[in-house]
Amino acid sequence: MSMMRLLLIAMLLVLPGCLQRRIRVTSEPPGAVVWVNDTEIGRTPAETTFTFFGDYDVRLELDGYEPVHEMRRARAPLHEYPGPDLVAAALPVKFKTLIEWHFDLAPSLEASLSPEQLEPEMIERARRLRRQTEGLDAPIPPKPDDEPASPVDGGL
Repeated sequence: MSMMRLLLIAMLLVLPGCLQRRIRVTSEPPGAVVWVNDTEIGRTPAETTFTFFGDYDVRLELDGYEPVHEMRRARAPLHEYPGPDLVAAALPVKFKTLIEWHFDLAPSLEASLSPEQLEPEMIERARRLRRQTEGLDAPIPPKPDDEPASPVDGGL
């Protein structure tokens, strides 16, 4: 073997590389509290390190906006696949992987409707949820304002 090859091998053994993995979560508007797999990581824009690629449970909450709860996937880049990852870890180079997830938050009903509009909208939302849980497809007609609420359905 030549001296250059020996020197290169020695450098690879002495100066191992580094694999850095980070997830960055942003939102519009910014400032939402973020949880990744039930661990709070801060307010958007927020970053955290991670170890494994795959699915992550992500939640965001911000006053005046609907909460977000989604499953997001962190996909591995080519240098992180089995085989190439051994070479990448041995090279005297830092490999940085940044996974970026962005969320657009929707204003909550309370923040976007007047008090006069809020109550009917909340009642209609409750009716839709009831239909979904009962598996009914037909819409439930709204009750006239002068009709008393029945004790069975609580006015919904």
